[in-house]
Amino acid sequence: MLLDNVRELSAFSSDGKPFIYKNAHSVSLQFDNTAVQSEMYVAAPDALLLGYTVTMMGFLLFKHSPGTIAMIGLGGGSLAKYCYRNLPHAAIVVAENNPEVIALKDHFHIPEDDRRLQIRCQDGRDLVRDADSDYEILLVDGFDHTGQPPQLCSQAFYDDCYQALAPEGIMAVNLLGSRANMTHYLDRIQRSFDGAAIAVEALESSNMIVFACKGKSLEMPDQAIMNGLKDLELQHALLLRMTAQNILRQRRTDKLIAALHLSAAQLRAG
Repeated sequence: MLLDNVRELSAFSSDGKPFIYKNAHSVSLQFDNTAVQSEMYVAAPDALLLGYTVTMMGFLLFKHSPGTIAMIGLGGGSLAKYCYRNLPHAAIVVAENNPEVIALKDHFHIPEDDRRLQIRCQDGRDLVRDADSDYEILLVDGFDHTGQPPQLCSQAFYDDCYQALAPEGIMAVNLLGSRANMTHYLDRIQRSFDGAAIAVEALESSNMIVFACKGKSLEMPDQAIMNGLKDLELQHALLLRMTAQNILRQRRTDKLIAALHLSAAQLRAG
């Protein structure tokens, strides 16, 4: 279904089926007339338009040139296209469980499958459960018309995400919903990744992006992150500096909170 004016959009009820809304400047994928799932500039189809996608690319701060990337959720293919065009050494697999979403991919200029890109009609839960522990990057951005599917935010799912990653692999998860739910999901990620996780607010949105790692990649010193940022900014037209600053600020906050909890525990024990 293709809609091309505001009147049609405001009156349309899709019953949870994905549809395309197009105006002079952009094309968006939506499940209803209130929320945009993915958006693309007509003049720059490979650019990242939504702030949360830019923040998810913050994994580059810790791994500049990954060789294997897995994604859960295709949507309009924003992340898949960006990684395909700008990370030429990466082999990318995308799991999307809705064939109606995959059927709309030509509207978003998503490349055809080749030796570097595979788009599978598969539940993301199965992708990570059956993985061979070799993904350097895992991007979890799976939503349907009801929000975040239960199978993509369970403790078992995050356990499988950990196992699916290569040593020092990094996961970035897009969370959206009530603050209580997002905090609950963050707690699950922390348990699955033995505390190696950090949550930041997404740029220009109410989404929360959680970065987690299998190893110690997220402990990279502040100065090393900022030094690497100089090269990244030459290669990527992204607001990575803002994401880096948000991550470093949150790391300091998390350390302070942990220290306060430790002091309180010591006082109770003493």
